[in-house]
Order: sequence, then C-alpha cells, then structure tokens
Amino acid sequence: MSEPASVHDLVQSHRVTAVIYAAAKLNLAEAIGDEAKSVAELARLVSADESALRRLLVGLTTIGLCRQADRDRFAMTDLGRQLDEAADPSFKDWVLFEGEMLAQSWSGLVESVRSGKSAGELRGDGDDRYAATSKAPEWNRRFNAAMVSLTRSIVPRIVAAHDFTVARVVMDLGGGTGELIGGVLKHNPHLEGISFDLARCEAGAHAHFDRLGIANRCRFVAGSFFEAVPGGADTILMKSILHNWKDDRCEVILRNCREALPVSGTLIVIERIMPELATTETQDRSCAMSDLNMLRGPGGRERTEAEYRRLAVLAGFTFIGTSGIGSFSLVQFRKVGH
Repeated sequence: MSEPASVHDLVQSHRVTAVIYAAAKLNLAEAIGDEAKSVAELARLVSADESALRRLLVGLTTIGLCRQADRDRFAMTDLGRQLDEAADPSFKDWVLFEGEMLAQSWSGLVESVRSGKSAGELRGDGDDRYAATSKAPEWNRRFNAAMVSLTRSIVPRIVAAHDFTVARVVMDLGGGTGELIGGVLKHNPHLEGISFDLARCEAGAHAHFDRLGIANRCRFVAGSFFEAVPGGADTILMKSILHNWKDDRCEVILRNCREALPVSGTLIVIERIMPELATTETQDRSCAMSDLNMLRGPGGRERTEAEYRRLAVLAGFTFIGTSGIGSFSLVQFRKVGH
C-alpha cells in the first residue's frame, strides 16, 4: 500500500477495518477457497446481494486481500487467506473481535485521554476489566479466540528464541485455554506444563491438551495471580499479561511470581516493547496503537524495555536479556536471592 498523501487518507482507516470485518463475517475466504470464483456464485454461497458483494470484493482488492481475475471473478491473495478459519496463520477470530468489541471501545478515546481513565473506570466499573466481563460469555469467547489466533502465530518464534532444554516444569501465567503452553510442550517433549488462569478457562484448556496429546504432562490450575501463584515450576511464562495493568498491579503479579519460583528460577515476559523514541515504522505504530488500546480498555500500558526491567528488579529479579520475536519481544529475568 502506498504512503498516505494526507490526513484525509489516514482518518479513513476505520473503513478498512469495516471492510475486513465484513469479509470475515460473510465467510468470504472460505467461500472463495483456492481458485477464483464468480461474483454470482459467491453471492449464493454467502447469501449476499450480487451487486453489493462485487463492490465489497473490489474494496478488498484495493487493500490487497483479494485479486480481481477478470471483471466478475475474484480470488483471495495469500494475505486474504488469513481470514479463513482453517488457514495457518488465521486471524479471523481477531478480526471479529476487533470489529465487534474493540472498534466500539475506541470511540471514547477522547474521554480517556482527557481523564486518563479506561472505559470501565469512566463507567464506574472499577479497574478490573476481566472481572467485570466474567459474566459476559460472548465477550469471553470472542476474546479467548482472538488471543489464541495471536498467540498461535508467534509460538514458533518463542520456541526458537528461548532454550527450554534446562527447564523441567514451565507454567504459563494467565494461560487461557493453553495455546502457548501447548505449543511449548509440543516442541519440548521433556517438559511438563502448568496453565494457570481463572476457572472459566479450565474446560477449554483440558480440551486443548487432549487434542494435542499432552494431557499426561500438562495440567490446569485455577486461581488469581493477584492472590498467589502456585509453586512447582522452575520457569514462568507471561505473555501479554503485564501490559493489561498499572504499575502497582504489575508489582503484585511479579512478587507473587518470585515467591512461586525456586532459587534461580526463570521468568519470561513476552510483550510488545515501546520505543524510547517513536518513529513511523510499522512496529512502532503497532505498539503505540496497542498502548492506546490498553488506555481505553483494561487501563494498562505498553512499556519500554527499561520500564519492564525496573518493575522486575523492584520485585526481586535480575535482567538476563531480550530477544525480538516479530512484533513482540521475549524478556528474560532470573530470581535473585532466596
């Protein structure tokens, strides 16, 4: 895509989101499959008006998700195939989450910037989005599916970036339905695993461990990392956890991790890292947009490496090193003292 010529071009980006969301909701990628299809056939397959669908397909072509084979036949590009739920990687669940949940949240960004408060705080819900939404099963289902699609796409990079051979038991803190710990255990047959999260994730995690054939060496423990973190692991993984919370809440999580780990235990924090000086690079933009999403949503923030190091050192860890893994970074710490 070419560089925007003006603010006029940039401010219309919400239309791109709406076009991609419509394609995902209509199951267009699955309907088109691997070969070009006519608009008439696609209209039948996805139950759409033929003329209107053609206009959507032209829009998808201009953003690189479709290819126009001739006037009335369209195919998916490699990028567009990521909207197919069976693709690897597939971001369909994330697209549905963005279109149905996040797009609404962002409409109140001005109020959050004026006040420094999240949408929940402005509504008077308090600062724990996850507790507030525990009674909203559709939100939870959509959120978990979105997180699975994002995590699945970076598991190979995590496994390549960190040597798990000296570990014996790895715990994924806030592990959801077990996508990350499952991927780590599949690549490291010697490991045992623990997924630690709220009880509502347990059934999904057990089903996932059964699917992967690792149920005999991976278990789920229910609880809150603000109260206590269970012992038994020599390595704790945390992906996209700390960015959800303000510093004081992060300190509680990190201290509970330290208490749960043995002497010289390993803590692996996987987060987007904010640049010290922001540029127009894609990665910087992605991180800054995620930071604003944290401001509006759970009330947390994306942090620089120095800020993560400061939080961990205050909680009793020493910094070991950082590895880049695409749009995320893997930051390794070790427990110091007893």
